[in-house]
Amino acid sequence: MERGPVVGAGLGAGARIRTVLGCLVKVLLWVASALLYFGSEQAARLLGSPCLRRLYHAWLAAVVIFGPLLQFHVNPRTIFASHGNFFNIKFVNSAWGWTCTFLGGFVLLVVFLATRRVAVTARHLSRLVVGAAVWRGAGRAFLLIEDLTGSCFEPLPQGLLLHELPDRRSCLAAGHQWRGYTVSSHTFLLTFCCLLMAEEAAVFAKYLAHGLPAGAPLRLVFLLNVLLLGLWNFLLLCTVIYFHQYTHKVVGAAVGTFAWYLTYGSWYHQPWSPGSPGHGLFPHPHPSRKHN
Repeated sequence: MERGPVVGAGLGAGARIRTVLGCLVKVLLWVASALLYFGSEQAARLLGSPCLRRLYHAWLAAVVIFGPLLQFHVNPRTIFASHGNFFNIKFVNSAWGWTCTFLGGFVLLVVFLATRRVAVTARHLSRLVVGAAVWRGAGRAFLLIEDLTGSCFEPLPQGLLLHELPDRRSCLAAGHQWRGYTVSSHTFLLTFCCLLMAEEAAVFAKYLAHGLPAGAPLRLVFLLNVLLLGLWNFLLLCTVIYFHQYTHKVVGAAVGTFAWYLTYGSWYHQPWSPGSPGHGLFPHPHPSRKHN
């Protein structure tokens, strides 16, 4: 008879704990939602600014041209100085795959939610197909340049011995090394991905301004793209500081910028192209609203 009140008190304490935990979870979810909405609004406003996008091109150029000077002021034994570091293997080597995955999800959601049309969505997603073709074509071109400009060398304790083997395949089959002019494919890819993602993500500011559906999932996908863009900028800086020769990096970045100009800066503005980001998504404002 004496244990009844104790059991009741225990049940009451458990209920109060569950209530407190429930309230705490609700507060944390509210804070997370507020941060998600605030962060996505600010990032969209930043990336949607035409002036800042022009400055961003200057930033990338400065990183590639002047970034190598930082090699004299950084620790050469950091994790980022190793070719086998985690970020180099998991992200840089698969940069296009990461970009397609994150950016493809963002483009899919934005275009479909704005138009509800599968054909328009597929047309905008085809820009990523073009980007993949550019990446594959550039990689093959870089290998061709290395083949045409290279020579076969045999490593010896005293140095390198030049051989007269005519091509890379026969040189490597003989156990030697083929050395030619190697355009930095990593610098090319990271530069191209940075320009591409900045251009695609800039659409979100106009998307929000038109009051289109922008729930938490879309905002989260957008912020993930922003974080990936930031990571590509950081890894590009690490690449130009620690790896490759100077001209190889500059040429790689120049080719990446030229590829962006041919596609986003020129071709995508033509009617027979996949279309520029945001093309055909947003209705023109009614003439009477322009004066409001």
